[in-house]
Amino acid sequence: MQALFFVLGFPLAGSAVLAFTGHRDFARNINVAFSLATFVAAGFLTVQIIADGPVFVWDKQFYIDPLNVFLVTLTAFVGLTTALFSRPYMRVEQDRGKMTPPRMRLYHGMYQLFSFTMLLALTTNNLGILWVAMEAATLTTVLLVSVYRTAASLEAAWKYFILCGVGIAQALFGTVLLYMAAEKVLGPHGATLLWTSLDAIKTQLDPSIVTLAFAFLFIGYGAKVGMVPLHSWLPDAHAEGPTPVSAVLSGLLLNVAMYAVLRCKVLTDGALQGPLAGQLMMGFGLLSVVVAAFFISRQKDVKRMFSYSSIEHMGLITFAFGMGGPVANFAGLLHMTVHSLVKSAIFFTVGHATQKAGSQIMSEIRGLIKVNPTVGWGLMLGSMAILGMPPFGVFASEFLILTTAMREQAWATPFLFLALGVAFASMLFRVLPMVFGETKLRPLAHAPALLPVFIHLALALILGLYIPPYLNTWFVQAAKMLGV
Repeated sequence: MQALFFVLGFPLAGSAVLAFTGHRDFARNINVAFSLATFVAAGFLTVQIIADGPVFVWDKQFYIDPLNVFLVTLTAFVGLTTALFSRPYMRVEQDRGKMTPPRMRLYHGMYQLFSFTMLLALTTNNLGILWVAMEAATLTTVLLVSVYRTAASLEAAWKYFILCGVGIAQALFGTVLLYMAAEKVLGPHGATLLWTSLDAIKTQLDPSIVTLAFAFLFIGYGAKVGMVPLHSWLPDAHAEGPTPVSAVLSGLLLNVAMYAVLRCKVLTDGALQGPLAGQLMMGFGLLSVVVAAFFISRQKDVKRMFSYSSIEHMGLITFAFGMGGPVANFAGLLHMTVHSLVKSAIFFTVGHATQKAGSQIMSEIRGLIKVNPTVGWGLMLGSMAILGMPPFGVFASEFLILTTAMREQAWATPFLFLALGVAFASMLFRVLPMVFGETKLRPLAHAPALLPVFIHLALALILGLYIPPYLNTWFVQAAKMLGV
C-alpha cells in the first residue's frame, strides 16, 4: 500500500536530511514540511482503510485496522502542530545560547526519527518489530531530553533510559513468552509473532504462559505509559527537555505505549477467558490516578505539574480499558484522543510562558494575559479543558468512564472522585495566578506560534459537542475489537 510507504518514509527521510542540515535557518521549515507530508499521507491511509477495511501490507508484517488507523493520523497531526510550535520556540532557545548548531541538528533529526518510530509501532503487525520500535523510541527520546546538555537534563535522560530500558527488557521477555505459547500451536515459523495470527488462535494458547507473558508485557510497556510506580522518569523528562519534546511525549508516546498494552490485553483475554488482565489494568490505573493527583498538589515547576497530570489521565485511560465493555472502551479511546490534543496544546502555551518568564517555577510566572492575551487564554482554556470542564471532550470521556465505574466497579468510584477533585483544585489554584496575576514580563523577541494551541482546543471542544461519523465509527469498531 503506497500510503503506508509514505507514512513511514517521510519521517525517516526527514531524519536523514535534517541530520545534516538541522542547524541551518531553514531547517525549522524543513521539519514542518516533512511533518506536513507525513500528516497528508496518514490522511490518505485513513480514507483508504475506512473505504476498504483492514489490510495487510508487506507480507503481513504490517496491518492497518480500525484500532490503529486513526491513532496514526492523530500521531501525524500532533507531530505537525508540534513542529509548527517549535519553529519560534527553538529559535528563541538558539538566540539565548541554549541550542548550538550541533544540538539543533540532533534535535531536528531525532524529532523526525521519533515520529518514524511511533508510526512504525502503530502500524506493524509483528510484535517483535513493535518491541524494536518502542526501544528505538526510547533511544531517540533520551537524546531529545538531554539535548540541552545541562546536569539536570543529563540526569533526567539517564533516569529515563534506565527505567524505560529495564521496562522494555521486561517487554522483550514477555514477547519471547508469547512466542513460546504460539509456537506450540502454530509451529516454528514467522507467523508466531504476527498479532493477527496470535489473535486467530488466542483461545488455544497456554493460559499459564500467557499470564506470565502479560505480566512482563504490562510492566514493560506500562513503564512507557508512565503508570505508578514506574512513573518517576516522566516528570523529570518533561521538566528538563525542550517543551516540544514534552508535547510529543504526552501527546504521542504515552498513547503508543498504551496501544501496545491493549494489543497484548486482547490476546490475554482470549487465552484466559477471564478478567485477570482487566483487573491488573484497573488496579494500576486507579493507583496512578490517585498518586498523580496528590503529586500535582505539591509541584512548583509548571512542566512537572502538567506531567503528573499526564500520569493521572493515562491512569484513567488504563482504568477504563481495564473495565472493558463497549462503553468503557469507547470512553478510553475518546479520552486518548482529547488528552493528546489538550495536553500538547497546554505544553505549547507553557513553553512560551516559561520563555517569557525565564523560569519554569510557577510563582515566577504571572500575568500572562497582560503580556500576551492569547498565551494567557490558551493556558487558561487548556487547563479548564484538561480538568474536565464542559463542554470540552475531556468532560464527555470522563463522564462516560465515571458513570460506567458507578455501575460496574462501584468500589473504585470514591477514589476516582477524590483524585479528580484534588487534581482540579490543585491545578486551578496554581494556574489562575499565572494567567491573571500582576507582572513585569516583556514580550518575546519572536512572535509565538499560537495557531496550533487553538486548533487543538477547538478540536477538543468539537469532540465534546459532536463526534463526526468517521470518528464515531472508528471508536465503535475499535471498542468492539478490544473485547467485551
